[in-house]
Amino acid sequence: MITDIDSYFTKGCRRCARFDTLACSALRWRPGNAALRAICLSAGLEEALKWGHPGYTHAGRNITVIGAFVADYRLTFMDASLLSDPAGILEKAEPNSQHANILRFTDVSAVAAMAPHITAYLTEAMRYAKAGITPTTTPRVLDLPQVLIDALDADPDLSIAFAALTPGRQAATSSPLRPPKSWKPSLPASLNTAPHPCGQGRGGALTPQRRVAARASAGVRVQPHIR
Repeated sequence: MITDIDSYFTKGCRRCARFDTLACSALRWRPGNAALRAICLSAGLEEALKWGHPGYTHAGRNITVIGAFVADYRLTFMDASLLSDPAGILEKAEPNSQHANILRFTDVSAVAAMAPHITAYLTEAMRYAKAGITPTTTPRVLDLPQVLIDALDADPDLSIAFAALTPGRQAATSSPLRPPKSWKPSLPASLNTAPHPCGQGRGGALTPQRRVAARASAGVRVQPHIR
């Protein structure tokens, strides 16, 4: 990944082979990324690299991160559950996300139109950070599909491996195993590859949650060494 934050806006994040090419998502959305950066800096946030992307902090807390994807670019709020969102513009990054925490864009004019709202949301988040207010953690109750419950009950190693996943990954693992009533357990083709954060595949490598899902649906025992 890059070590100089300015490189993100001129070459990309270096998280995939499209770095410093016309196919790079960060370069495709460069004007929009630059507009979001200007808003964040104008709000008084401190800029630093976060996971290879431009991140913005206040009072020692992460406030927001800019990210570019193939289909869009985004501003992600780190403690979005605290935000009142009076304009109702925040979206969930994924269906299984617990909170709406992103602003999604596909053109620069939308950033300009939403600039007052963005600034207001950043100011609100900064106020919470300065006051030391943190989100209340709400335990997620996961409704597991029966095929996965049966697999976990029958295989202690699989149960240990599943328990080692984060709640979000447990939800993502369960989702492909939630079939129509007439469905019979089989290995979903979608488990053959894991998506890259920038939208590019990684070949045949399986992520831990996909490995668990694959073995659960195929009835295969797994080793409990999932990180």
